[in-house]
Amino acid sequence: MRRIPLSLLLALLTIPAFAVEPRTLTVALDAPSKPISRELFGIFFEDLNYAADGGLYAELLQNRSFEYSATEQANWGPFSFWDLVKTGDGDGQLGLGDARPVHVNNPHYLLLTVLEPGSGVGISNQGFDRIPLVAGQAYEASFWAYQAFMGRKWRGTDEEQRKPMPVTLRLETSDGRVLAEARVEVSGRTWTRHAVTLTPTQSVPDARFVLLAHEQGALALDVVSLFPRDTFKGRPNGLRRDLAQTIADLKPRFVRFPGGCLVHGPGIRHYYDWKDSIGPIEQRRAQRNSWGYHQTLGLGYLEYFQFCEDLGAIPVPVVTAGVCCQHAGDSPNRGQEGLPLEEMPGYIQDVLDLVEWANGPATSPWGAKRAAGGHPAPFGLKYLGVGNEDAITPIFKERFQMIYDVLKERHPEIVVIGTSGPFPDGEDFDLGWAFARDLKLPMVDEHYYRPPQWFWDNLARYDSYDRRGPKVYVGEYAAHDEGRRNTLRSALAEAAYLTSLERNGDVVMLASYAPLLSRRGHTQWTPDMIYFDATNVFPSLNHTVQSLFGRFAGDAAVPTTLARSNGAKLAVSAVRDGRTGDLIVKIVNGDDTPQPLAVRLDGARKLPATAERTVFGGAPADTANTDDAPPAVVPHTDTLPLSPGFSYDAPANSLTILRIATR
Repeated sequence: MRRIPLSLLLALLTIPAFAVEPRTLTVALDAPSKPISRELFGIFFEDLNYAADGGLYAELLQNRSFEYSATEQANWGPFSFWDLVKTGDGDGQLGLGDARPVHVNNPHYLLLTVLEPGSGVGISNQGFDRIPLVAGQAYEASFWAYQAFMGRKWRGTDEEQRKPMPVTLRLETSDGRVLAEARVEVSGRTWTRHAVTLTPTQSVPDARFVLLAHEQGALALDVVSLFPRDTFKGRPNGLRRDLAQTIADLKPRFVRFPGGCLVHGPGIRHYYDWKDSIGPIEQRRAQRNSWGYHQTLGLGYLEYFQFCEDLGAIPVPVVTAGVCCQHAGDSPNRGQEGLPLEEMPGYIQDVLDLVEWANGPATSPWGAKRAAGGHPAPFGLKYLGVGNEDAITPIFKERFQMIYDVLKERHPEIVVIGTSGPFPDGEDFDLGWAFARDLKLPMVDEHYYRPPQWFWDNLARYDSYDRRGPKVYVGEYAAHDEGRRNTLRSALAEAAYLTSLERNGDVVMLASYAPLLSRRGHTQWTPDMIYFDATNVFPSLNHTVQSLFGRFAGDAAVPTTLARSNGAKLAVSAVRDGRTGDLIVKIVNGDDTPQPLAVRLDGARKLPATAERTVFGGAPADTANTDDAPPAVVPHTDTLPLSPGFSYDAPANSLTILRIATR
């Protein structure tokens, strides 16, 4: 046997087993660019996973209006999450009233009867799992009440009936230590709102709210509320600040709301009615939502539109198309029903009223209601979604067209967004698109929840879409990895797909990940973009990708070409930021090994010496964030030497973003 010299053996061992030839990435700066929708990247909010009550909506008490029901969850009732409190030998009982509600939309109220006052008899609430308090911060405690009677129910004297009922409002620790308290008096049989400011002396993670009455008699109570003053942008009846800020960090250009499946509801007359969600909160009609729990509608259309303003985003509300979900009535794929045709004109008028409420002058009937809510100026509604993931049946098509024809005639300025069913292909998808083309709809909503590989396999999905037909809104999408985990693999698959949406920004107008929020312990659907509990927010790696695309967005796509390879997962896009003139190049490597690139910037007249480089990734694809721990992967920014032709090794499992100040 011939022996190999040691020097040659060592040399052979230093040669990579699989040398990877660089792929050429060409960015044609001298070629015509293609306009991209300025509103491409946005968010979709649905009251799923306790996203509203117990989530983004800052109310701290649960079941504040005593409207919980077994139709929502089998063990729920009007007294759920409330306890009777008896102190100092006091005695009393709880009852449910409906004889003279504070408003017809809010039919039930609590009747608190004090048999023996002792040191106080009342109710307590521990909120959604727990109530976190911060020392020195102000909380508004409020309630509506009237005196049912004073003294003993059947023996009270006229003098007793003239006495007010003293009431104490408290914040307490779980073992009963008082952190803050204030006293008010309730008099008369007219429903009246009472409010005090409570400022706790100590920060605690698990406080409780207590309301105590101090004389013999009975009070009717409703809309018992505890609200932090420190809301997002300081708005009353506003949003939880840390959650809202985490959403704001995405820099969304639009907000789709109030949901998808939630909109058409669990039955034909149980759809989300926007008119129930405006006006004073005691007059809003709470209801079971499609995900099996309660929604107060405290976070209603006024709050959604204001949130859009606070984010600098445009509103994209969605209304039902006059049909309920095809899975309604516990009948999967067989439950679709339509509003009776004789009821459709009234429903269509509700949709027209929505446009007037959003865009009409304060002197118009519905514009006046908006102004009465504190917003005299129109909101500037541009888009309106009609329907969500509906089965494309004759029942659906007839009602959708009735709505669309009236909107097109009365409000041609509104871009109506249709639906193509729940999947990215199949019968409903094909029928939905054929129907949209027949009606010449301006835009169609597509949804897809698919494994990460699907997103890589469909990077060219929109390359061949007809530019003269309806535009596309990718209303709901997410890469569902094994175990439905928010892995780096899923985040990068989504990043790759977003580069394809940028490249096709002349046909894809809007895109939003789904779902947005999930409260730990109350999750019906995974994965989600942002997780949270009572005190913490846990953004996923998918949130990081979304925030990077929001931060490094552009308004024109620059042509790129990427040389073919033997199956490497590489995706690229190049866009112009019209505000700065900068070129932004995004490179996604979904492989477990670095990928060498030969980058050519063709047609650059003058280049800076360096580019700003932001890299996210470089970890194993299964990596995911863990609650109460620092993010597993964070973006890092530095500079990269630049020339018209340069080499770049895209790190394994990474998103690279190059910002280049070109001339």
